[in-house]
Amino acid sequence: MYPMPVSRWRPGNRLLYKISLPFALLLWLLPLLAVLTTSIRSSDELSAGNYWGWPKQFALIENYRVALTETPMLHYFLNSVLITLPSVAVAIFLASMAGHALANYRFRGNMVLLAVFVAGNFVPVQILMIPVRQLTLDFGLYNTVWGLVLFHIAFQTGFCTLFLRNFIRQLPYELIEAARVEGASEWAVYARIVLPLVRPALAALGILVFTFVWNDYFWALCLTQGDDAAPITVGVAALRGQWTTAWNLVSAGSVLAALPSVLMFFAMQKHFVTGLTFGATKG
Repeated sequence: MYPMPVSRWRPGNRLLYKISLPFALLLWLLPLLAVLTTSIRSSDELSAGNYWGWPKQFALIENYRVALTETPMLHYFLNSVLITLPSVAVAIFLASMAGHALANYRFRGNMVLLAVFVAGNFVPVQILMIPVRQLTLDFGLYNTVWGLVLFHIAFQTGFCTLFLRNFIRQLPYELIEAARVEGASEWAVYARIVLPLVRPALAALGILVFTFVWNDYFWALCLTQGDDAAPITVGVAALRGQWTTAWNLVSAGSVLAALPSVLMFFAMQKHFVTGLTFGATKG
């Protein structure tokens, strides 16, 4: 049922694994290394056709300075912040309450409601493009930051609810019963018992949802037009010119766009791993 540990493999298989692993890792990292290298190349070197060799002229400061000051990257970055932070906070808040209700309350339709949350995660988002875009037009939310915020809250809450419900189910129900016997209100049970105990899961979910929303390109492209509400993912694509493209600036913008997700993961790596393994063992 579970994969056999590498230490228990046959000697030949272990040797093949150790030899192939560095090559697989290099192949996986090659696009990232290419973007990082291109972001520090000069425009003259790219014009000369040096795409994969080691840069002969470094333009690290110049490329990132131009990307930040001579393009609307800071505006796109601010839009991404205004879209991502409220979306993550509200989606996790709503999902924590819904997950608590589905995990700890017995009512008619509990499993049906859970099945709706599960089914919603299997709907291909592409088939919703036209109706969602039409809804934003009808309600005057097209090409607005709040339109994207409401969309991400609606679409991320289902996944977050399913995620948190399974974690909350692992909590000892005796703790909730004891709190009720002591006279705690239902809101106090939720805020003082459930939330502190699932804090690692909340941190792991926060990183996942932050990455999903921050890196979203498809819906940002469908629900925005121009630069007013476009996030940084659309902004990086907008750096491409009509006739020529400064790939060093596009690469620098891509690195800047990916930086917040990477920094957040490393800053909360301990909580992320704890959240993913929360409830994996008993006793």
